[in-house]
Amino acid sequence: MSYENLKVEVEGGIATVTIDRPKALNALNPETITELGEAFAALRDSGEVRVAILTGGGEKAFVAGADISAMAGYTVEEARHFATLGQKVFDSLAEMPFPVIAAVNGFALGGGCELALACDLVYASTNAKLGQPEVNLGVIPGFGGTQRLARRVGIARAKELILTGNVIKADAARSMGLVLEVFEPGALLPKVKEIAKTIAAKGPLAVAQAKRAIDQGQDVGLPSANALEVHAFAQLFGSEDQKEGMAAFLEKRDAKFQGR
Repeated sequence: MSYENLKVEVEGGIATVTIDRPKALNALNPETITELGEAFAALRDSGEVRVAILTGGGEKAFVAGADISAMAGYTVEEARHFATLGQKVFDSLAEMPFPVIAAVNGFALGGGCELALACDLVYASTNAKLGQPEVNLGVIPGFGGTQRLARRVGIARAKELILTGNVIKADAARSMGLVLEVFEPGALLPKVKEIAKTIAAKGPLAVAQAKRAIDQGQDVGLPSANALEVHAFAQLFGSEDQKEGMAAFLEKRDAKFQGR
């Protein structure tokens, strides 16, 4: 797969997608967002990927935000189209059948923070800075930030970050649950790849069903959420992976999952 603004590598069932516009601090213009959607759709359709890692090219930024030079002259309808594009692509990332892990290696501001929020797991380097500073520009988050941030860190913290426009360091982001763990810059990708390898070794159908049950259960009442879990649990007993996993356990050997 070849893209103008992305690098995509797949090895051992783990995809690494790097947003590669370092001179623009990996800012998200419409072309880059469109490529992200295309790249993840291709990874999903390949059937080869069990985990994806999303990071930024260069040493300064994960994604510094949406491309303000591209947005500055937008009309209301152009802004609506841009936000709709971003939400569509970010929603597609969140709905991937495999986990997506954000390795936040620098600035993750505005659209960059929203992109991290669309991922299942978020890890950061010590030099990362995160925030939703859109109010400083007279606008608000448009790629799902007002909703995903509140679901991730709680309404009060989300309001504090969004209404003040404050940018926070990685340790503060970890303390509020926006980031799971913080690593030294040189250790970030190796540590994230270790986590990805651990997940990739598990039953991919089970991982997909667990992710789906957790995500879908957040927006319904507990009885309905538990019903989703029962359905997902039962469905897995029709898979070859379930038979292999339990046979391997009883035979005291490592399971060899095939995703079937």
